[in-house]
Amino acid sequence: MTNSVNRADAIVHAAHVLSSGGLVAFPTETVYGLGADAENVGAVERIFAVKGRPPSHPLIVHIGASEQVEDWAAGVLEPARFLAERFWPGPLTLVLRRSARVPLVVTGGLETVALRVPDHPVALALLQAFGGAVAAPSANRFGSVSPTSARHVREELGRHLRTAVDVVLDGGSGNVGVESTIVDCTGEHVAILRPGGVTREDLERALGYSVPIRSLGSIRAPGQYASHYAPRARVILVEPDELAGEARRLQALGSRVGALTPRAFERAVADGHVVHILLVPESMTEYAQQLYELLREFDRRGCDVIVAALPPEQGLGLAIADRLRRAAGP
Repeated sequence: MTNSVNRADAIVHAAHVLSSGGLVAFPTETVYGLGADAENVGAVERIFAVKGRPPSHPLIVHIGASEQVEDWAAGVLEPARFLAERFWPGPLTLVLRRSARVPLVVTGGLETVALRVPDHPVALALLQAFGGAVAAPSANRFGSVSPTSARHVREELGRHLRTAVDVVLDGGSGNVGVESTIVDCTGEHVAILRPGGVTREDLERALGYSVPIRSLGSIRAPGQYASHYAPRARVILVEPDELAGEARRLQALGSRVGALTPRAFERAVADGHVVHILLVPESMTEYAQQLYELLREFDRRGCDVIVAALPPEQGLGLAIADRLRRAAGP
């Protein structure tokens, strides 16, 4: 989409595709989504088939404005209304009681639904033109690194683009880079199910009380599998001062090693003769924006294994650490 006229035409076409039961990959401020009409069971089932996604893993339903929340959720409590007013449009997903309008295929068979209003002009224009809600996980194969550009979508789903993914809307890269924060709003007090683009500190400042992070045995929200967001290369997490030693150990075993390292440890890691070194941005905002591109770059460089250290788990560092742990998961 090279200009505003072409973009408008592309969005109208994409909205028609959604209305006809097709799939549309579209940008958000976090990652690219693979969207279908949330009320079209057959179209939603195609999402699961294209991604190879377990049918028990719920999808996020994207709506165009906070005023639409009552159309898709039942018994919305005051904390949810407050958070929607405060953070939508934005990278916050609210888990609420499902209204009868939401098919169970969207929710993984659960009586709850995950809702959000994306903060991206292309996504909002698509939702306005479509007029309904769009169920959309990330536009990649299930469990792999999330796409933050249209190029990533084409790389991930290339063999499906002509048979299942009908439109890829190119809206550049989002300004957040990691997925939305998911918050359980089914009770009087909220809890974080997945850290993301709205930080824990943001939520606590807004609400005026501590917000716990809840780890559940059952999958109640997207992105809760132990292994997720993973590149082809194996990810090994170590302390920052152990990066160089672990890189040398793996290199001696014959692995093609990549290192994701803070600048302070760059020289020590370089002495380990790793295949490729990428520096962690000093800003957590920039790190979140670049995380998935960094992981993809190691794959492009042919690395077998990536050694990385977790960032401090405050602010966006909490979401980055969550994604790295899941990328390193079993």
